[in-house]
Amino acid sequence: MKPDLPDILTRDQHPISRRQIDEDCLKVLYRLHRNGFKSYLVGGSVRDLLLGRTPKDFDIATDATPNQIKRLFRNCFLVGRRFRLAHIRFAGNKLIEVATFRREATPEELPDDPDDHLHFVQNLFGTPCEDAFRRDFTINALFYNIADFSVVDHVGGLVDLKQRQIRVIGDPLIRFVEDPVRMLRAIEFAARLDFKLCDNIVPAIEKHMKLLATAAPARVREEIMALFRYGIAAPVLHQCRELGMLPHLLAGYPGTNEGIAMLAQVDARTRSGITIDESFALAALYLRLFMDSCPSEHSTPITAALQSANDILTPHCRYFSIAAGIRIQARDLLISCFRLMRGRGRRGEQKFLRHPATATALELFTLWTKVRPDLLPLLQEWNTVTNTPGRPVDTPVRRKRRRRKKNATKNQP
Repeated sequence: MKPDLPDILTRDQHPISRRQIDEDCLKVLYRLHRNGFKSYLVGGSVRDLLLGRTPKDFDIATDATPNQIKRLFRNCFLVGRRFRLAHIRFAGNKLIEVATFRREATPEELPDDPDDHLHFVQNLFGTPCEDAFRRDFTINALFYNIADFSVVDHVGGLVDLKQRQIRVIGDPLIRFVEDPVRMLRAIEFAARLDFKLCDNIVPAIEKHMKLLATAAPARVREEIMALFRYGIAAPVLHQCRELGMLPHLLAGYPGTNEGIAMLAQVDARTRSGITIDESFALAALYLRLFMDSCPSEHSTPITAALQSANDILTPHCRYFSIAAGIRIQARDLLISCFRLMRGRGRRGEQKFLRHPATATALELFTLWTKVRPDLLPLLQEWNTVTNTPGRPVDTPVRRKRRRRKKNATKNQP
């Protein structure tokens, strides 16, 4: 049952300061407010500010419709066919997303054609309270009101922040059917924030995990990459394996102990400040499976290794609509690791050392040796070659150009 009155923290009762909020985001908040609209900072940014973290994004919710927002901002562009949003662009490719408060539709309001339900529901405007109850988790449904600098809580998110727990808004058995990706997001937020899951979440996941296979591949792909960007791929996928979710989430990923350990090394690399791209994440994800399919000690030919890499990566990339260029980069990393595993002295070694992918592959292989310490001597042997002063592995060797001999008789009379 929805409460009549929200819990409100006044300015002196919470730690959020306007100095912590993006300057352009504040401009949008203030302009909406000055023009008579409700203007709230919403979602993960409010949660992170209350936890003393630095938000990665700042999102805004308002009672202004998308067309009203567009009239207020010349730099506004409306996006989305089913879910209309306002994107306000600033210098440096910065984008502030503004959404209109929405609400759930009553059964009587829904169109007769079920195919029209999603479009209708997603564009049904409502109040801040109704909007809060549409969100996924209580800690993501907190609002910061620019009118009086208060924090507004309609769903009990402040209590859950204090108790450090992830709680679904509503019944998880229903909300996970509405959106199966919420099952993965619950585990993701618990890992990111070091929170615990409420007692009713795991039983609901165990009952509905098969629905993950029906979720939009684009959304699952984005959530998987978010795990790598936040440096939490290992703990999240480990818990997914323990719960039996992996076959429905990543059908081709076996989730072995060594594979999870490899992801832990990748997470540590990301948390150190190194940006991860999708090709590196893919290669790390499937490196253990690839190494099993073409062991270097059995003199596997390079053509067989190439075929194996394609067989492993292609189904994943096809299902998630990953561009061929990303797949080829991931494949080159796997093949390069295979070459490194075979050791030195092979045909084409100098060409391999000059290949652009070799430096990154050596970095990936270095992480693998932390999982497989028996490979350290092999890594050290390669490092003696690739660390030659003045010749990075990704820089081609320049050949000396022959000097042309001057024609002695050319200028003779």
